[in-house]
Amino acid sequence: MALKSIQPTRRRLADQVYDQIINAIVNRDIVSEDRLIQEKLAAELQISRTPVREALMRLEQEGVLEVTNRGSFKIYQMDDKEVRELYQSRAAIEGQCARILASINDPTHIEELRKTIIKEEDLKIHTARAYFEANRNIHFKFVELADNRFLIQMFNMIWGKANIFPIFAAIENVDLKKSLGDHMQLVDVIETGDKTKTLEVFTNHIQEGFELQLQGLHQKK
Repeated sequence: MALKSIQPTRRRLADQVYDQIINAIVNRDIVSEDRLIQEKLAAELQISRTPVREALMRLEQEGVLEVTNRGSFKIYQMDDKEVRELYQSRAAIEGQCARILASINDPTHIEELRKTIIKEEDLKIHTARAYFEANRNIHFKFVELADNRFLIQMFNMIWGKANIFPIFAAIENVDLKKSLGDHMQLVDVIETGDKTKTLEVFTNHIQEGFELQLQGLHQKK
């Protein structure tokens, strides 16, 4: 068996470029109108084009970036159908976690959920990113407490994609405060132990978020 030698230095460098681009997207230093060109990025980072190309190709494969007709890259823009599919996936994953919590009906879970919501919704700054992170942290707590590693992996796959933040940020065109919804209501229904009602309320909560996203995206256009 013939294996090619590993080049760890180049791999680490490509990972650093990847992380910088992800952070720039989340911080909105890179927006949908920007075009990412290998040569310019390499010059700005003062490195060769190879790790930059690797990072850009990885981001394209993950659906964060897309290639333009001129060979540069830009943030991939989801259409309404894709946003709907994303929220449907969230409803399936997070709704199931809520059903698990309702079936367990552990008072310590209820207390931890309420504490998390109070902490995360006590925002010191009112920016799209702050609301995004608060929302993600609250919903992750529901999934984490359900204690199913596969559901956690699927949650992270959906929420971890860098292009979900630009979608979420469109809510600022509507009303950022609405993005949080009524998370305490979700805890209240879990506390009843009614799995069917819990799934219904949780699904409705995510559906309301989807409708708010569409409203923000259409106003942005």
